[in-house]
Amino acid sequence: MEAIPFSGNERRPGARSDARRNRQLIVEAAARVFAHGSEPVKMEAIAREAGVGIGTLYRNFPTREALVEEVYRSELDRLAGLAEPLLAEHPPAAAMREWMRRYREFVATKHGMAEALRAAIASGAISSAQTRAQLEGAITTLLEAGRADGSLRADVLPADIIAGMAGIMLAAADIDQAGRMQQLLVDALLTHRAEEAPTRPA
Repeated sequence: MEAIPFSGNERRPGARSDARRNRQLIVEAAARVFAHGSEPVKMEAIAREAGVGIGTLYRNFPTREALVEEVYRSELDRLAGLAEPLLAEHPPAAAMREWMRRYREFVATKHGMAEALRAAIASGAISSAQTRAQLEGAITTLLEAGRADGSLRADVLPADIIAGMAGIMLAAADIDQAGRMQQLLVDALLTHRAEEAPTRPA
């Protein structure tokens, strides 16, 4: 394999940490631009938002598809990792409601990357099975906490909740309706004990 020489900048102390920081800035900027833009989002706009040159963007992500895949994975990892922190702040039913709100935002703010996402899923670059597995992991954590304190039903499968959430996002006329439908879904998960219990002050 041919060795690729490092540039002077890449040899200097801190170059790797700078490169990691630039990459993270690009991913975060792309997530914001994709969330608020409509297709096609220009790579130059993402570079401007990140505060880096277009050359730096392309060194990290040679294609738009590569950037979309990284943004999607980053956002999915963040969503999947929210269950435990939410449970540390809220009782299980409230944590479930908040997690579903974050899921709603995760889905609804992908307007600027929808076409590239479909292509990535079709090519196998993004695995639908892996997405489901990560989401089900978070739902399982929330359900188990609710079952432990008696607030959430014990006869519901995580996969059924994921299917319900996905169906809501497909069927809802707008984000507000999706929110109302998600509230109904959480209500259906509550035990009678949870329904009768007083709401904990925020």
